[in-house]
Amino acid sequence: MFFQAISRSRPALASFVGQWQRCALNTASRRQLCSKPHGAETGATPAPRPAFKLPGYRPSEMDKKFLVWSGRFKSKEQIPELVSFETIDAARNKIRVKACYAMIVVTIVCCIAMIISGKQAVGRHESLSSINLEKKARLREQAQREREEAVLAGKPQSNSTSLRHTPESITAWILSLGPSDR
Repeated sequence: MFFQAISRSRPALASFVGQWQRCALNTASRRQLCSKPHGAETGATPAPRPAFKLPGYRPSEMDKKFLVWSGRFKSKEQIPELVSFETIDAARNKIRVKACYAMIVVTIVCCIAMIISGKQAVGRHESLSSINLEKKARLREQAQREREEAVLAGKPQSNSTSLRHTPESITAWILSLGPSDR
């Protein structure tokens, strides 16, 4: 805005400076109204607190445990009846940080345990694909036995279109397929 005023004529510059001075004077006068008078005593005592509001906080049993665990006090008996809220808040924050560190350690230990168990499974030649293949082979053998038992029992075989409507027939059909057919 200043450069715009300079690029204009001199009367515009004077108008800009006048507006700036008025703004500065108005702000200064308002600030004087808000500031303390110079003759005020610096050693004045603050206003007394009302009698109905106590200056402390009565800690609960959990707060007392937090105060002991955080190291603020050695035992629950040493905790006074009224404690400042800032002290309790600091103790809670300290416990919160300790809990976060504990969770980090537990996560790292669990990750290491999973790595070790995975390497042991590889050593035993166990994998999800081999477990699934074994399971499918067992189910395929079971379906084959059921078919043979049905033939030996003399049950008539129904046509293939009616078999597709029952869940058992669908399962048997899927199991009869080889891995390359799927």
